[in-house]
Amino acid sequence: MSELVIHKLSKKYKQRIVLSNISFSIKTGEILGMFGRNGCGKSTLLKILFGVLPSDYQEIVLDNECFKPSGNIKSMIISYLPQDGFLPNNLTVREVIPMYYADGKAQDKIFYDPRIARFERQKIGALSMGERRYFEIVLVSRLPHKFLMLDEPFSMIEPLCQEAIKELLVELKKEKGILITDHYYRNVLSVSDRKMIIKDGRAIEIENENDLIENGYLSEPRI
Repeated sequence: MSELVIHKLSKKYKQRIVLSNISFSIKTGEILGMFGRNGCGKSTLLKILFGVLPSDYQEIVLDNECFKPSGNIKSMIISYLPQDGFLPNNLTVREVIPMYYADGKAQDKIFYDPRIARFERQKIGALSMGERRYFEIVLVSRLPHKFLMLDEPFSMIEPLCQEAIKELLVELKKEKGILITDHYYRNVLSVSDRKMIIKDGRAIEIENENDLIENGYLSEPRI
């Protein structure tokens, strides 16, 4: 089991504090669900952890070994699904896979995924939103990184694809630590082993939907 620990991660834009002394950990074998209202800094946090956005301060510890935040180091241990689609529309699924996997056996794991096999000859731009998102998740999740970070994997896709993604995440957590954020909060609640909410720039551990209400993420249910 590996553990990634983040201490005192902070980020501000001009005078606006977005993240303030964020601290949390994630282990292989678990899914950590992250919640928060629009603009609270969830995507910013993931980009910082992946190494594509600088922080004002952070301490990173992997398996009790400290290291300086570096995109090169992080890219060896963290794979990342951005909120927006990132694959070229003019290429087919079959053409994209070798761009990520040089080894034939690794490619076969993608090609022979029963869902991907149905549309492997189609161009990326012709896929439904659910098909495209599922393919993107499989691409980044099968890389040999210990930790996987997913930004909005469920949003704007059909329910059947949402269920397929949840099944995939449960399988993947056997070997990886997964951090996931999405406004389809029930999907995140259902697959998460641990949960936290970003509020007022800080990370707060929570347990259930009632905690989301108490922290202002959800409205009180009408009687």
